[in-house]
Amino acid sequence: MPRFAANLTMMFNEWAFLDRFDAAAEAGFTAVEFLFPYDHEPEAVAERLRRNLLDLALFNLPPGDWTAGDRGLAALPERRREFEASLDKALPYIQATGLRRVHLMAGLADPAAAASAEAYRSAVRQAAAFLAPHGVELVIEPINGRDMPGYFLNDVDAAARLIRDLALPNLRLQFDMYHCQIIHGDVTTRLRALMPLIGHVQVASVPSRHEPDREELNYPFLFAELDRQGYGGFVGCEYRPAGKTLDGLGWFRGR
Repeated sequence: MPRFAANLTMMFNEWAFLDRFDAAAEAGFTAVEFLFPYDHEPEAVAERLRRNLLDLALFNLPPGDWTAGDRGLAALPERRREFEASLDKALPYIQATGLRRVHLMAGLADPAAAASAEAYRSAVRQAAAFLAPHGVELVIEPINGRDMPGYFLNDVDAAARLIRDLALPNLRLQFDMYHCQIIHGDVTTRLRALMPLIGHVQVASVPSRHEPDREELNYPFLFAELDRQGYGGFVGCEYRPAGKTLDGLGWFRGR
């Protein structure tokens, strides 16, 4: 059975952010992930991980000004200096927490624009090179255009082609089954074909993005498929609870 990581940005919102680590551990999780740690000191985040014996599966590099609508900087050539500064900003958190995997958000840009495509390709190379000496893997994630209109990396197959083309030893695919189902469908076939490229998996129900125990996707089958494929990484629970977080953990407690 896969090892599940509670997403503390979406789950356990009944608690303040740092207290969510405690709540997740008490609920039985042994790993967590979240979007961004940057509103808190690196050591404060690391202390909550240590206190609760939690592994940290993933967080995102700084995306720009999230509240102003930024969704990453990598595909924005005019903001290259901000992108480079974001690597330095993330490093103390990586070092304090022992993180081994970080997600680079592409940003809002036209995938057909040559300048954006070149900026993104270059940024992926630079981020991977920056992280490699620290033993950190870089993952890129296709995000569906319904949830995030205008997102540059909105195609799973395009992401896989880029990873294969760049052939960087620490560049992997973040395979979110929720996004894949909305973008393409045919989740199991892509999961099987892309398994050699996958560094992280995330789940949520489709279309509501709630607990992975309802709606379109057969998650018991998909979790078993991860085992059949020999996937040894984390499965991030990047879903919005339909009600109270603890009330919706029946799918998890039975595993």
